[in-house]
Amino acid sequence: MQRGLPMQPTVVLLREGTDTSQGNPQLLSNISACLAISETLSSTLGPRGMDKLIVNERGEAQITNDGATILKLLDIVHPAARTLVDIARAQDSEVGDGTTSVVLLAAQLLKEVRGYIEEGVSPHMIMKGFRKASQLAIDRIKEIQVTIDKSDPERFRSLLLKCASTSMSSKLIHSEKPFFANMVVDAVQCLDQDDLDESLIGVKKIPGGGMQDSLLVGGVAFKKTFTYAGAEQQPKSFKNPLILSLNVELELKAEKDNAEVRVDAVSDYQAIVDAEWEIIYRKLDAIEKTGAKVVLSKLPIGDLATQWFADRDIFCAGRVPGGDLRRVVQAVGGSIQSTCSDIAREHLGTCGSFEERQIGGERYNILVDCPKAKTCTLLLRGGAEQFIEEVERSLHDAIMVVKRAVRNGDIVAGGGAVEMDLSAHIRKDALLIPGKLQLVMSAFAKALETIPRQICDNAGLDSTDILNKLRMKHATGEKWYGVDVDGADGVRDNMDAFVWEPSLVKVNAISSATEAACLILSVDETVRNPQSEAKMLGLAHHLVLRNVRSGEGVGACLDGEEELTISAVIESVEYHLFSAISKLISV
Repeated sequence: MQRGLPMQPTVVLLREGTDTSQGNPQLLSNISACLAISETLSSTLGPRGMDKLIVNERGEAQITNDGATILKLLDIVHPAARTLVDIARAQDSEVGDGTTSVVLLAAQLLKEVRGYIEEGVSPHMIMKGFRKASQLAIDRIKEIQVTIDKSDPERFRSLLLKCASTSMSSKLIHSEKPFFANMVVDAVQCLDQDDLDESLIGVKKIPGGGMQDSLLVGGVAFKKTFTYAGAEQQPKSFKNPLILSLNVELELKAEKDNAEVRVDAVSDYQAIVDAEWEIIYRKLDAIEKTGAKVVLSKLPIGDLATQWFADRDIFCAGRVPGGDLRRVVQAVGGSIQSTCSDIAREHLGTCGSFEERQIGGERYNILVDCPKAKTCTLLLRGGAEQFIEEVERSLHDAIMVVKRAVRNGDIVAGGGAVEMDLSAHIRKDALLIPGKLQLVMSAFAKALETIPRQICDNAGLDSTDILNKLRMKHATGEKWYGVDVDGADGVRDNMDAFVWEPSLVKVNAISSATEAACLILSVDETVRNPQSEAKMLGLAHHLVLRNVRSGEGVGACLDGEEELTISAVIESVEYHLFSAISKLISV
């Protein structure tokens, strides 16, 4: 009788309770998660896209249709879906616009090949086809892109205005596109054209007024800081002043509580009291000798120093925010000093003019004609706080688009025109490729059509009819025809209609979406350890209990097995504070 093979021992590699999902079901689950993300964002695309109202756990509401902002506020935890969050964030930081498009394109790529995966097509075959089609698309964009002529300043500016207007078409501020487009182009042209550092464009939000009350300051502006008595007697405007930036506290300090001073005579005590006065007067004298007429400090400037500066016609401001003070130094020159001794002329900055101006319900300190760095500040007005924040995000996207147009100088038509041309080009090339790769490349071409299709759907147009018209136009060589949400025909030459975008936006979106889709397709197993997650939650719960319990009452009213609520914590703290106050009153 033949002996049977010995039984192989079971090897346990993972902790008990670990959840493992693998194979095609896991891959299809990841694709479904990505499609759920795209469904959330799809209604925000295009000039007729809708906005999202998102409320966080603190009850704070934000209104936006920016893809990167929506995904950040949603706090997505699914590991595969977070890949789309990352590419939206990368698109926003790299080119500023196209965040919704890149997510929709990546999700549509996965949707188009989902059926092939269910039929057993290798993910590596699909990834190969995606990368080949992506390279064809990028090469086609570089072939048809139009280079902006920078030799004529007026024509160049008009082209930048068109790019800025296109970026704002889907934003809340689309009704004021001409006004804000001019502001954005002026802001970018204020910068050093060789550097184009957008961090030198400051943004200040002032509630009240209308959008048309917003203005661009060709310099640095920051909100008036808290001031002591005597500040009203200081001059509020200067021409060509010297500016001193400090990180020094100019405030008379009182003796600390429970301080002990041992002296042998009354005169010794008086000398100790006078020492602080002598120190601050020495600092103030050193500042006056520098010749500075504007003194800005990151730390407080007290009432004594404020009145002392007012008597000598010097303007001062303490508690200036660190970011604003750094921008001031970058713009006017000099450096931030941490001491008042040995301040030389090269440590001071200067500007063409300085003034304190009333804007809405606030007063702002404004420095213009700064010689060291070309900088500017956008002062945004509006009714609701959420509205002003969305205006800031919209202008940021437009600034990044104009910056890329200035730096690269290559544009393509928007409104789905370039996507339709790429789709037709890839379909034509796919016919020359045999085997399954042809199907994958055709799926890539079909996925590109999701951008014009979604623009039509959001505008209430018949997307099937519009896409058929666009396919006919592009088949005859009309490469710039895209969606027209205002016209009766629904299609038009968007290059002639001045619907322009930097080609870098499209190149970056296609390459990022392709890599994200390939990354998700390459994952065939997900390992989760619920026990570890539960232990971390339990540890956090224990730490909260330990930190909150300040007496027997709190420890008795909270059970470690029950969920700790914020209301229970607040009630317990209120109880003990009330008890402590009652004891103090009785004493």
